[in-house]
Amino acid sequence: MVMQLHLETLDRRQFVVGAGAAAAIFALFRSIPASAEKPQDFDATFKSIVGDAETGDSGVEITLPEIAENGNTVPFSIAVEGAMSKDDCVKAVHLLSTGNPQPMIATFHFTPLSGTADVSGRMRLAKTQEIVAVAELSNGKFLVGKQMVKVTIGGCGG
Repeated sequence: MVMQLHLETLDRRQFVVGAGAAAAIFALFRSIPASAEKPQDFDATFKSIVGDAETGDSGVEITLPEIAENGNTVPFSIAVEGAMSKDDCVKAVHLLSTGNPQPMIATFHFTPLSGTADVSGRMRLAKTQEIVAVAELSNGKFLVGKQMVKVTIGGCGG
């Protein structure tokens, strides 16, 4: 039994298309940020927001379910007390998690035209953890609110 090997050569057009596709795939993988590849530290993320400033423990109200039966869609609402005037307002609210691989969940920006500094939505939580909301005020101060959420999967504690 004799085996025949059939080799096919590429013409210039096939080579250019293949090389272009390979370059596009390489560029796509190079564009993924390093932060998406490895988990970040909650303390480092918190310090990158607050720096060395002192934080207050009142004025930020977080509303979360005590027990979330599905960590994929956990509803939340955050409200920050205070007037939203031109000289004194909430600039941003940073939503952080202590147990997710990436602690920064979201940042919401406000202006005096916002009227109030409140927001609501849904987030994804990997496991039972503490949720932290950091309100950044226009005077350079920070207010912090915290709440624990127990995430269960199929009725079992997590």
